[in-house]
Amino acid sequence: MLAYFSRRLLLIIPTFIGVTLLVFALTRFVPGGPVERMIAQMQSQSMESGGGNQQGSQTLSEEQIAELNAFYGLDKPMFEAYTEWLGKLITLDLGESTRYYEPVWDMIKERLPVSLFYGLLTFLISYLVSIPLGILKAMKHGSRFDHVSSVMVFIGYALPNYVVGVFLLSFFAFHLDWFPMGDFVSDDFDDLLWPDKIADLFAHAALPLLCYIIGDFAILTMTMKNNLLENLAADYVKTAIAKGLPFRQAVRKHALRNSLIPIASHLGNVVSVFVAGSFLIEVVFNIDGIGLLGYESIIERDYPVVMGILAMSSLLLMLGNILSDLCVALVDPRVKFGS
Repeated sequence: MLAYFSRRLLLIIPTFIGVTLLVFALTRFVPGGPVERMIAQMQSQSMESGGGNQQGSQTLSEEQIAELNAFYGLDKPMFEAYTEWLGKLITLDLGESTRYYEPVWDMIKERLPVSLFYGLLTFLISYLVSIPLGILKAMKHGSRFDHVSSVMVFIGYALPNYVVGVFLLSFFAFHLDWFPMGDFVSDDFDDLLWPDKIADLFAHAALPLLCYIIGDFAILTMTMKNNLLENLAADYVKTAIAKGLPFRQAVRKHALRNSLIPIASHLGNVVSVFVAGSFLIEVVFNIDGIGLLGYESIIERDYPVVMGILAMSSLLLMLGNILSDLCVALVDPRVKFGS
């Protein structure tokens, strides 16, 4: 098993280089880089000051544009620029934002607690609710409870989480005024007492958390139910019950552990959600996390921030896949990696 995981860790290097090189190349070839964005803003300002005329259509000379390209490192060949970026990454230098002129790592680090807060709560609530609900649905398969809960689960799965977010925000926050209209905390959060801070934090987090949970909740619940039903129909469970083992003990001692294997394989996939968040949910609720930062950096062509978030997310996703294999090996004794 050690040799298997060592090979998986070594495969992270070429995979990471391939992913980042592809996205780095796209940032070089798509139109509208940071220099073009700056020129467009200057032209827009000059046209507004000129009363809508075409004055100032050429706001920068060719020499100035070349200096800006050199300043942002856009004058270098793609592979040379990528090698330079990769060399800085090894020293944990993610570069500097072309929009805010701040270190990329400082910008990510500032927003990391927000995404970790939502990622951790989403993970805990999803698993702590979905697994017992899936077990209960399997035990009561075909009952009214099973049918009603299945309809609710499938409706939640069919609706995109950002659409649910828009509905929740407009109905419960705008019309009923039960929850705040987005943001992570209130403006006067620092002036509140500790009980009021906790209440304010969870009042802001209630609607976004529901949107985060709704997708994984449906998948985990139905996966747990279907796998448990499959194992309950297996011969080894029927044999255990025929020998006199009570049904609930047969479920707990035999069927349940095998039913958790697909759930364990899904565990590593949620690691990247801990920090990457969800672009659209954070945009809808105006949550200043890494997801919103990534969305704004794409819109504003802030490529150093895009590459920094991509590097962190891709590494976490690959490490999460290895964690999934490890969880499967711990749950399923039949799995012997490398044998």
